[in-house]
Amino acid sequence: MQMTDIKNVELKSWLQKWVDLTTPDAVVICDGSQKQNDELCNQMVKSGTFIKLNNPPNSYLCRSDPDDVARVEERTYICSEKQEDAGPTNHWRAPADMRAEFDVLFKGCMKGRTLYVIPFSMGPVESPIAKFGVELTDSAYVVVNMSIMTRVSDTIIGKIDAGAPFVKCVHSVGMPLEDAKADLPWPSAPMEKKYITHFPETREIISFGSGYGGNALLGKKCFALRIASVQAHDEGWMAEHMLILKLTNPAGKVKFVGAAFPSACGKTNLAMMEPTIPGWKVETIGDDIAWMKFGEDGQLYAINPEAGFFGVAPGTSMHSNPNAMRTINAGNSIFTNCAITLDGKVWWEDHDDSPSELVDWVRRPWTPACGRKGAHPNARFTSPARQCPVIASEWEDPKGVPISAFLFGGRRKTVVPLVNEAKSWEHGVFMGATMASEMTAAARGGAGQLRFDPFAMLPFCGYHMGDYFKHWLNIGNKPGAKLPKIFYVNWFRRGADGHFMWPGFGDNSRVLEWIFNRCDNAVSAKETAIGLLPDPKTFDLKGLNMPQADIDELFGVDVEGWKAVLPQMEEHFAKFGDRLPAELPKQLNELKKRLG
Repeated sequence: MQMTDIKNVELKSWLQKWVDLTTPDAVVICDGSQKQNDELCNQMVKSGTFIKLNNPPNSYLCRSDPDDVARVEERTYICSEKQEDAGPTNHWRAPADMRAEFDVLFKGCMKGRTLYVIPFSMGPVESPIAKFGVELTDSAYVVVNMSIMTRVSDTIIGKIDAGAPFVKCVHSVGMPLEDAKADLPWPSAPMEKKYITHFPETREIISFGSGYGGNALLGKKCFALRIASVQAHDEGWMAEHMLILKLTNPAGKVKFVGAAFPSACGKTNLAMMEPTIPGWKVETIGDDIAWMKFGEDGQLYAINPEAGFFGVAPGTSMHSNPNAMRTINAGNSIFTNCAITLDGKVWWEDHDDSPSELVDWVRRPWTPACGRKGAHPNARFTSPARQCPVIASEWEDPKGVPISAFLFGGRRKTVVPLVNEAKSWEHGVFMGATMASEMTAAARGGAGQLRFDPFAMLPFCGYHMGDYFKHWLNIGNKPGAKLPKIFYVNWFRRGADGHFMWPGFGDNSRVLEWIFNRCDNAVSAKETAIGLLPDPKTFDLKGLNMPQADIDELFGVDVEGWKAVLPQMEEHFAKFGDRLPAELPKQLNELKKRLG
């Protein structure tokens, strides 16, 4: 397909504007084909960006610039027309000022490079919950990753030509190639020129200077959460930082669950869990993002808008997440900032293999005795979801899957019990709004201080979070809605000596069993000051041999501990000013009264 084949006037004029500004040597419209993907991968092998691996099959290793290794939240902006609409959790820039700066930064920035036009769908193309986007980029690395993470096809151009709306995404590594200058394996701009910006009113994303992950794969957090959260607010649906699980009990009954956890709280492990309790089956719809809309029957239906996994490699092993390893080992993957063994395989910390020597992520010789990490802590794998051995058959159902429960959780070694059911939808929103993990003594603020991450959306909500809380409350007031039950879980409770009270991993299926049965009111719960807790006598603890003291703490209410964190919750809510919905301080006051 050529630019001249595009019929949509808005798309054509927008594309022409950026071609005129960035002055690339060529323009290529991507079709998502294997042939085009292979050509780009071979091109990057020749340029030194990719290394073809011996194992897994059809897979490549890439090493980024050491200054371009993760999302850069401090350079990420919401460019809403009014600063107050961005809220206290986002960095803001005035749209006119940001566009004026981009007119300078992008001028000629693709000289000597190719501008790739990536038409993509977030979600199954024919789903009523899906949305379309077009990303312009000068990075072949972005093209091949987007081809795994989204559904790339030139048929999307036809949908847009027929009038389908689309999100406009522009990205450049910010390094023109002047006068046939040799390229770098990983071109990027210095930190002070990096920008990841979102224009919520016009549904645009513009990113400059970084080639890494969510800074450059603009379908991921930028579109799927920051812009989609605004679309969801305006249109009455939900765009959430949630995995989606399919649970099947021994009788063959199925339920679907959405779960929101901050980073380092076991989200991917839960998404691909191997249950330890007999007869139960856990399958994956998605491991990171859920888009949800109400059906005509009042049920909330969810899709995974992504087509791949962009997972953190270090810590992933056959012990921690065997299904992630099986997905990776099936091949067709891209590895970024991992180490490579001398026989051409990838490696990272906690990998199942134990090589005696390899080459680390910054191209240095490495041995176990050298005292350095072989892989960057944020090293990633990009793998197609379709090859996950526990991907559910419904994962691409255009209708979506019906959600029965939401799970929230953080990393809390004290106070928070193993599982707690909300008393009501409003109480559940209060739980989500006060989601937190405990900071370690090494972090600023010290041990015992809470780092709040409401709904695991702190870096990803594209508008004022007080309005976001209100949107959740409004969802609960929708006439005829069959609302999911809400639960708060905590796999990370520790004893006074530091031991984990709960075994976690596959044994988390015991918690899922209780939640599944609570959705049908098939098992009892005890009313407490903080919510509805399981009775350990009717909770499956068979074979765990847990000390009674641990059971008492995991299934009990630490009244004094809860009282001690109430001031931190008040301080957290104070940040949202007059946009904090009245229902939330009301819930906090009611909790105080119940605690006595």
